[in-house]
Amino acid sequence: MTTAIDTNVIIALWDRDTVLSSAAQAALDKALAQGGLVVGAPVFSELLAAPGRSEPFLNSFFGNTATMVEWNLHEAVWRAAGRAFQKYAARRKEKRDPGPRRILADFLIGAHAFERGYRLLTLDDRLYRAAFPGLVLVRV
Repeated sequence: MTTAIDTNVIIALWDRDTVLSSAAQAALDKALAQGGLVVGAPVFSELLAAPGRSEPFLNSFFGNTATMVEWNLHEAVWRAAGRAFQKYAARRKEKRDPGPRRILADFLIGAHAFERGYRLLTLDDRLYRAAFPGLVLVRV
């Protein structure tokens, strides 16, 4: 089965904390052994936005790790992300949740995995469990 990777897993892989990076590496190795690895375009964009990263670096990283970047997100992904974000915003308003706010990219990442029938490897399964109840999640 193909595994989609959340941005936070790749960031953890590159972290100086060896416990965190080792856990991310082990989870990625296990996912690769069970099928292909993929990231959606929002993950690439979030990674590129960080200081010191470049497109050639990311292209090389994804090429060397046998991780495919899916650039085209179909209409169903955009619609599912919008619906999930809308429900999230309503829940947040209703509960007057002071916690950290989520951005649309989080919902695009979840919708991409859900609509394509992929598992999602993440450090933050709480958001995806609430937004996409049928999504198969693998937590690092």
